Amino acid sequence: MAQSKAIDVLSKKLEYTFSDTTLLDEALTHRSYSSRNNERLEFLGDGILNFVIAHELFKSYPDVAEGDLSRLRANLVNKDSLAEIAGHLELGEVIRLGSGELKSGGFRRPSILADAVESIFGAVYCDGGFEPCRKLIVRLYAKRLALTMDLQSLKDPKTQLQELLQSRHFPLPDYQVTNITGQAHAQVFHVKCSIEKMKVEVTGEGKSRRKAEQIAAGRAIIQIEENFRNKSK
Repeated sequence: MAQSKAIDVLSKKLEYTFSDTTLLDEALTHRSYSSRNNERLEFLGDGILNFVIAHELFKSYPDVAEGDLSRLRANLVNKDSLAEIAGHLELGEVIRLGSGELKSGGFRRPSILADAVESIFGAVYCDGGFEPCRKLIVRLYAKRLALTMDLQSLKDPKTQLQELLQSRHFPLPDYQVTNITGQAHAQVFHVKCSIEKMKVEVTGEGKSRRKAEQIAAGRAIIQIEENFRNKSK
């Protein structure tokens, strides 16, 4: 698909016509391509996106507490959701990348695609103001905002485990790093999660201590639930 045709397709999907087309050009330019790139617009778009989604959730969930609203928002504005929106907009066809990023498949990389979406939000705001930008965000997120969300499933495993233990008046788990393997640029953390009074001890591995702890907590939840089921038989 020719670049100009791809830009036309994108404009139709955005349902927005730029008065200053250089803003759209900048939003679609990765730092590997030029020193004049989309990083500043991404910063702006990220802030606007968080505000707009926060406001939509505030209206839609009047009885939900702040912590749960924060989790709902994080689930909606994360890189995966943004990358899916980028796929719908076919941004991979129009992002300007340096030769190195092109060769390594940067036009398919979720982080690059997600950043480009936020940059477009920033560009629309700079070009037309807040209201056109808000309408664009709400329209692109319409299906996601309409979904009824399971608040419990949005909580990370460590939080779920903590709440499970507290509800049954058990002490909090103990996490210990037992080993770190791999090269400095690709370390793997090995963590043990222990709940002594419940005789639960599981392990988790991840590219960071936090990720390893989350995996271990998830395994602990599974083991605890199995223990409860066996006792009830």
